[in-house]
Amino acid sequence: MNPLGPVLVTGGAGFIGSHLVDRLRADGYEVTVLDDFSTGRRANLADREADDGVRVVEGSILDPKIVDELVTAHPLVFHLAAAVGVQNILADPIRSMLTNVRGTEHVFDAAMRSGSRVLLASTSEVYGKNPAVPFTETADRVLGPTSVQRWSYSTGKALDEHLALAYAERGLKVSIVRYFNSYGPRLDERGYGSVVARFIGQALAGRPLTVHGDGGQTRCFTFVTDTVDGTLRAGTQVASLGRVYNIGVDREITLRELAELIVRLTASSSKIELVPYETAYPSSAFEDPRRRVPDIGRARTELGFAPSVTLEDGLARTIAWCRASAGAAVRS
Repeated sequence: MNPLGPVLVTGGAGFIGSHLVDRLRADGYEVTVLDDFSTGRRANLADREADDGVRVVEGSILDPKIVDELVTAHPLVFHLAAAVGVQNILADPIRSMLTNVRGTEHVFDAAMRSGSRVLLASTSEVYGKNPAVPFTETADRVLGPTSVQRWSYSTGKALDEHLALAYAERGLKVSIVRYFNSYGPRLDERGYGSVVARFIGQALAGRPLTVHGDGGQTRCFTFVTDTVDGTLRAGTQVASLGRVYNIGVDREITLRELAELIVRLTASSSKIELVPYETAYPSSAFEDPRRRVPDIGRARTELGFAPSVTLEDGLARTIAWCRASAGAAVRS
């Protein structure tokens, strides 16, 4: 029996959450998943259906009763449940903010009473459009106006972090990770990995790969197994309590270069098509950070975090999964 006891993963049917469940089971933990399946998928946990060590509870982090019951019963909580994906945020900013703030408050409040330890999954979005890269965990947040709902996600997740650190001052055992563009098998255009998911889907279908803006904006893409490794390290090590960590890789690539790489790896005949932001997001003003690069020195030094999957290898694995998934859908 693992000395930390059973583990609760909120959002455990999501992209990153389901991979975290796999890793936790491989490490011998018993796992309970709490998910409302608004963006999480039951198919992501299909390999766990016959696993007696995994219990799936359908419910919302907006329900304080179910959150209290589950957190109290689990000494270790990985809180990944959140509204994610730019399209989701723009489509329903009110529900997104309530989920990301009120739901997190329920988790922290229950953990404070029960003494459970919590890992809060946050995002590189908190840095906003700060031009000073690479971002250290203490870098300034630079945001646009409140009239641009795109920034509500960054604000909500930053408030989550403020809550976490305020609760930590009162004794909550909590750590924070900020994800940088995680991708891999099970990715979903509605949430994490949306750019990679869209490009691969378009390439496999022979459609143009739609790159927003001029394609010169850069990101750093992290294969999901590396994301999960950093998450587990931050969520279980004593030294990480009360700390914030960037979890990602520091290889920077433009979105146009990413599209070209995916075309090459899929052997697709697709062309690259530049699409103005106002065409992609016609119903709202939209701003996109020009560069987003993490400094992962703190995670390397304090957690022993060392991402190991190259972009080319990770994309090849993801493309293979997308092909297999499409083939399974056709056969069914």
